[in-house]
Parts: sequence; C-alpha cells; structure tokens
Amino acid sequence: MKSDEIDHGKRRLLTATATALGGVGAVSVAVPFVASMQPSARAQAAGAPIEIDISALRPGELVVHKWRGKPVWVLHRTEEMLASLKTAEEGLTDPQSAGSEQPDYALNRQRSLKPEYLVLVGVCTHLGCSPKFRPEPGDEEIGADWAGGFLCPCHGGRYDLAGRVFKGTPPPKNMAVPPYMYLSDSRLVIGLEEGEV
Repeated sequence: MKSDEIDHGKRRLLTATATALGGVGAVSVAVPFVASMQPSARAQAAGAPIEIDISALRPGELVVHKWRGKPVWVLHRTEEMLASLKTAEEGLTDPQSAGSEQPDYALNRQRSLKPEYLVLVGVCTHLGCSPKFRPEPGDEEIGADWAGGFLCPCHGGRYDLAGRVFKGTPPPKNMAVPPYMYLSDSRLVIGLEEGEV
C-alpha cells in the first residue's frame, strides 16, 4: 500500500470509536448533573405520601404518624364521639370549617371521608404546639362541659373531636386536614387524594 493512499475502513473504525468514546464521556458527565437536580432522598421522604394500616385501630384510639415533619393523627371515633360533634357546634368558632385548611371532601361536620376516621395535622393553629388528645367527657381539669377533644398545653387552645376550635380560646382557626385517600378499608395514604395515584 502506498503512503498517499487512504484506508477508508481504518478511518471509519477510528471515527466510530471516537464517536462512541465521546458519547460515553458525555453521558458520564450528564448523569451526575441531571441527578443533582433531583430532590435528595431526605427531601423526598419529608414530603412523600405515607401509607398507614388502620386495621388494628380500635374505636376510641388515636395513632400518630409523621408526615412532612409534622405529627398526623388518625382517630377511630366511637358513636359517642361522633354524636358529640353536633352538640359542640354552638360553642365553636367555625363549625362549618369555612376558614380552615382542608380538602373539599372534609367540608362536613366530621371533617373526614369516612365519619368514623378523623385524619388531622396535629398542630395547634395558634403557635404550632401539638395538642393533647383528651377524649374523656367532663374531664375535671378542663371542665364539666368538656365533651372530649384536643387540648393545647401551650396556651389552652381547645378543639372538638373533629379538630374544630372552640370560641374564647387562642387558636384562630380549626386544625388542618391533610390530603388523604383510602386504598382499602384498612389502609389509607396521607399526602395523596383520589385521582393523584
């Protein structure tokens, strides 16, 4: 072969090799760059929906879970607890929850999808303390007219068993109802609503 002849096969091989190596190099640079734009695992966990098994939750019991760094309560209300919601309305600041944070499906007396289950962000709307579950009617410490509910230990905020604030206490509005949905009769997801799955 003469030195001035061009070997086209060798040229194609070298061009293909250089192109492949350049592509691999571009991908190896792009992957970490694109990955850096994704939220961290910690950030995803902080805002990610959580799934809760409520099959073992007996009537009258409350469980606490953490979602977005805040306590979320799931209360399995008894028939007596549900009956107390109507009798409490006269003493409430916003019985219809018109000025409170909640999904549309919680715009009812129970503030829930299913009357027997209450799902609330367990944070007082006054200064952000976490109220205590005080379900016993006529609690001596609170008063004979107490029908059961939630009492904030910081400044005395009082809420009924639907998280609605009583008149004459510091909180400006009812406790928040987070977005949630049922996967089945025994499982619910907090952080998602029907149709977002």
